[in-house]
Amino acid sequence: MKEKDKTLRAGDRIEVYRNLHKDCFSVRKNGIVVKYINNDESLHLTDVKFVVQPAGHAKVIKEKRKNVHAFVRGIYTGDRMRESTMVARYNPYLCDSFITYSPFKGPSPIYKAQSASLFRGKVYVTV
Repeated sequence: MKEKDKTLRAGDRIEVYRNLHKDCFSVRKNGIVVKYINNDESLHLTDVKFVVQPAGHAKVIKEKRKNVHAFVRGIYTGDRMRESTMVARYNPYLCDSFITYSPFKGPSPIYKAQSASLFRGKVYVTV
């Protein structure tokens, strides 16, 4: 049986989630964690989708205990941070989707973005 490829290359479709136990981002490729992004490192994605799995969200609300059910999915383009002022956040106790916040419009759900840079525990997006 062929072992899954654990290397990360530009063009790979990956999923990234906040790892609360290790205080970093975990990067999954084909369902396997292949890399950890520490707070002083960055990662950039294009063709970004913000995914919240409804069953996992419901379980968090019911048990009041977090689990991995929300992540950012996209195409890995490298480790270089791109400039953006908009931040996407997710808090399962406040809403059932990722949101951005504007002082003019308040919170707005976000489901996709042109690109995202993950750095220092935050997801910076370009819509």
